[in-house]
Amino acid sequence: MNPLVAAIPGWDQLIDLLGWILNQYYQIIPNLGVAIILLTLSISLVMFPLTLKQTRSMKAMQEIQPEVKRLQKDLKGDKEELNKELMALYQERGVNPAAGCLPMIVQMPLWFGLFSVLRSIQRPDGGGAATSKYIGDGVETINTTFLGMDLTASPSSVVPDLIKTGDVLGALPYILLIILIVAAGFYQQLQTTRTKNDKDAGEQTQTAQSMQTAMKIMPLFFGFISWTLTAGLGIYFATSNLFRIGQQALIFRLDARGDGDKKKPALPTDTPPEDGEPEKKGPSTNASKKKNRRRRK
Repeated sequence: MNPLVAAIPGWDQLIDLLGWILNQYYQIIPNLGVAIILLTLSISLVMFPLTLKQTRSMKAMQEIQPEVKRLQKDLKGDKEELNKELMALYQERGVNPAAGCLPMIVQMPLWFGLFSVLRSIQRPDGGGAATSKYIGDGVETINTTFLGMDLTASPSSVVPDLIKTGDVLGALPYILLIILIVAAGFYQQLQTTRTKNDKDAGEQTQTAQSMQTAMKIMPLFFGFISWTLTAGLGIYFATSNLFRIGQQALIFRLDARGDGDKKKPALPTDTPPEDGEPEKKGPSTNASKKKNRRRRK
């Protein structure tokens, strides 16, 4: 582990906490892959408020692109005023241009922590027995096999040897895991960068397009580190991406339903008119009494 990462205050406590949570799930279902998936879902649920803020901010960023382009056109020669207007627009619409990176930055210590926990799994006999100080009692053999993969090994160290020996089927789960991570990452980006129509897509500013390009590189980055690090960490990335896709779909559906409710016409009410406004309702109580008197006469 990088000494700079290990020097972070509370680093050892974070590793112990992740190891303890992972062990609790492993005791329920004694499979390391299932325990990692349950750990990932728990972290994703805890981070839902941040995910909600990030998703809505990125969606709003897409919706205001025509306004951003108009400001850039009107204030082309005044960068200082343009920056002020853009910041005011972002604040008014609740947009944070850096929101897309927040969940990734927050989770980085968790990735390194989980990687440290997985690296603590040892095979003293050089064969199949695997033990860890975090999982079990330190003596119990850990089931590290999941979907045909050894979660303590990296795909880069396993796949080439399996292919050389002709065991393509043995290498296939590792390859499919990397493909799933990259594909889910791209689809996740597509969810938040999808525009309402082709006209909006053509009006995106160069800044927005550059940001999208940078975000589209991230799935390839995660695919690369999943290839070089343990397959268990790849299970974390794949589960996190798939769960995030479901979260974003739910957020978009709830927001769309809320927007639909706002567009419904308000029902008429019997509120009294404001001062100075003529009353437009039916006859008053006094007028009704006068009519009744006339009928009695």
